Amino acid sequence: MSGYVDDRIVRWRTGTAEGQAAVLSVLVVMAVALLAGSLASYDTVPAPAFVIPLLLGGLALRYRPLLTLVLVIIGCVAIAVTRQYVVAVGDGEDGFTPSRISTLVVMGLAALIVLYESSRRRSGLPGPLGEVMLLDLRDKLQAQGVVPPLPEGWDSQSAMVSAGGANFAGDFLVANLTEDGTRLEMILVDVCGKGVGAGTRSLQFAGALGGLIGALPPLGLFAAGNDFLLRQRWDDGFATAVHVLIDLPTGEYSITNAGHPPALRWNAATDEWEIDGARGTALGIVQRPDLHQTTGRLDVGDALMFYTDGVVETRAQDFTSGVEWLRGAARTIVSTGFDQAPRRILKLVTSGDDDRAVLILSRPGAPAPLTEAPPLETIVDEPPKHLLS
Repeated sequence: MSGYVDDRIVRWRTGTAEGQAAVLSVLVVMAVALLAGSLASYDTVPAPAFVIPLLLGGLALRYRPLLTLVLVIIGCVAIAVTRQYVVAVGDGEDGFTPSRISTLVVMGLAALIVLYESSRRRSGLPGPLGEVMLLDLRDKLQAQGVVPPLPEGWDSQSAMVSAGGANFAGDFLVANLTEDGTRLEMILVDVCGKGVGAGTRSLQFAGALGGLIGALPPLGLFAAGNDFLLRQRWDDGFATAVHVLIDLPTGEYSITNAGHPPALRWNAATDEWEIDGARGTALGIVQRPDLHQTTGRLDVGDALMFYTDGVVETRAQDFTSGVEWLRGAARTIVSTGFDQAPRRILKLVTSGDDDRAVLILSRPGAPAPLTEAPPLETIVDEPPKHLLS
């Protein structure tokens, strides 16, 4: 019996016709049982009790099965109220009392509201099933942003807070580590907009970048992402992004910036966060964005920090002042180590109406054993011809 029930639940979660029929059967039986109880004792099971299977049907059924359930429930309510009318008339009382009339009106309105809400679902699935499908898609795409375990001597930490506490944000991370564990590639993206609107666009963009990262050079990846955004023709359909490609054995890296806040480099020798010089045009605005790269090397104790504009820009603080604030706050935080540094930084950020994300890639331990690797020139690719003016 347990296996049978589990199988029915799985079939319902997948939205199959068989699963819908099983749920409909259960709710119809519930409605008939309520009718039997109402006929036996209307005071114990009044007509408003039928709202229970009605609401459950609105949560679990598609429109057509729900319509069948609504007709059954309306029939049951009509029978129960009619029985009370007959009993009242037989006892010499007024059959159509205000309470009985209001009960019929309220139940009718409730049925119409549930049917209307179901007809408006563009996914064609019940509310919980549609949400499960969307969350499953989000989890699969966000898994691309999980930085793989890094070799000894390297550490990566990130933290993200969405505007308003929603589960969908316009900020996302995509990461890729080569099979030999020598090259780490990450891209932090901030899609224009806030809340769920930006979150749904970021899901699409994350899927596109996740399929291309590691297959294209940095400038080629940004060119493909720019073309993708232009094809979507979204309102406010642009995004800022920063890309880092680092050779783990040597610590050499390249940074490509597309309209994103400048990366910060922690210099262990001077105990300062230095502003990286990579700049560029945001993606999704022009056909040929102006993109530039910077290169450098992380020694033991050094780190790179990437963040979105929600960290440094608020209504009370302009962008330049925000970057300087971040440099000072992050300097104080990492003076005691990089552990949980992104989370500690976000806790200091004044709550705002924008998504916020921080990523720190550090080299705190002993350097990784040197292995033969291509020189930095093979990391920093020349821009594709269609990006050149």
